[in-house]
Amino acid sequence: MSKLFHSAIEAIADMTDGSSIMFGGFGLCGIPENLIEAIQRKNLKKLTCISSNAGVADFGVGILLNNHQVKKMISSYVGENEDFEKQIIEKSIEVELIPQGTFAERIRAAGAGIPGFYTRTGIGTEVEYGKEKKNFNGKDYLLETALSADIACIKAWKGDAFGNLIFKGTARNFNPIMATAGKICIAEVEELVPAGTLDPNQIHLPGIYVQRIFQGSNYQKRIEHLTTRTEDTLFNPSLEHFSGAELDRNRIAKRIAQEIEDGDYVNLGIGIPTLVANYIDPVRPVMFQSENGLLGIGPFPKPDEVDPDLINASKQTITHHLGSSLFSSAESFDMIRGGHIHVTVLGAMEVAQNGDLANWKIPGKMIKGMGGAMDLVASARNVIVAMQHTNKDGKSKLLKNCTLPLTGIHCVHKIVTELAVLEVIEGGFKLLERAKGISVNHIKNCTEGNLIVEGEIPEF
Repeated sequence: MSKLFHSAIEAIADMTDGSSIMFGGFGLCGIPENLIEAIQRKNLKKLTCISSNAGVADFGVGILLNNHQVKKMISSYVGENEDFEKQIIEKSIEVELIPQGTFAERIRAAGAGIPGFYTRTGIGTEVEYGKEKKNFNGKDYLLETALSADIACIKAWKGDAFGNLIFKGTARNFNPIMATAGKICIAEVEELVPAGTLDPNQIHLPGIYVQRIFQGSNYQKRIEHLTTRTEDTLFNPSLEHFSGAELDRNRIAKRIAQEIEDGDYVNLGIGIPTLVANYIDPVRPVMFQSENGLLGIGPFPKPDEVDPDLINASKQTITHHLGSSLFSSAESFDMIRGGHIHVTVLGAMEVAQNGDLANWKIPGKMIKGMGGAMDLVASARNVIVAMQHTNKDGKSKLLKNCTLPLTGIHCVHKIVTELAVLEVIEGGFKLLERAKGISVNHIKNCTEGNLIVEGEIPEF
């Protein structure tokens, strides 16, 4: 029953070239820093790395990528690692990009001895190529298979000699499910305590899943996007202090906030969608969900409140709200796939007049990965897109048909741009409102898809 090791180097002593390794973490939050460093120092080669994303160039899994120790990367989101993106575009590395909810469920399925499952995520996109499709109750679903690894490298807050683990904040993310899916699970913890010290009611992962455990050291806990507030007020809906592009972004966010109803559970995507929370009075009964394991996102922290173990899906530092809860990434996507999210707000590169959405890839130029977007648009009751009306070249992003790889089909309900509020209906984009000072003709000229105009169009 002895599971205790003195260091990361000792814990990976029998790890070999060609191993498949799962790495817990979301961005840089909750990553097994000591184990990654030990693997780098041992200079293991031809690894298959399974990680939600690839960290950054000089930290996290990015270290192994940039040291050319990785043969294949199985991931969901490229994130901030431009070197990884370059390797994908240049085809110098094998890569499998998986929708984040499917990624989580495939790992959980492996840990539970389930060989496969069906999901709506990816229908109508390149994700479905080569996969078995089956119809349930009039809807198509894709067969996805379990995803396991030789070794799972995870990180927890506290652990005991039996391998029982407790995680902290959103650092839980993929760590507990990866522990179940590795033939050997190695856990590094910030605090290692004697058996019997931890309250059984508080344990997040039972020790049966952990074969090796050690106390890590010298944690950097880097923050990708340190985001704070200096003012005491939590709610300031004014746009007076913005100008230029920031004014456009915040005007879009403020208008979308009007679409949120009391009692809604809302998922906010990266970029402009994150700003929507700034225009929801915190006293309103609205709960924001983040797919990395937080329900009840609060305001950005003051500088002295920053916690690197508490981030949102944009990897920004955050606080949690009254009545919030924390959980794993797998449970987060249970909420999403199960239709428990009322509204999802996300960005887009293109939207077609039939509601198709493209927002994750420009072939040969840019690949960010689909992240959780495919799961969200396949399941949310109301999908709202926040985006600029035209691209940097002045070309419309509201099209008859999308030209980029799709994120989802027939999924967008409403679009808010710096020019207009539009609803996707049969036959095209129905113009509901226009921005102050913007003419209907200008919106028509900026919209390639069919624009439906009925009566007088009010300003917003």
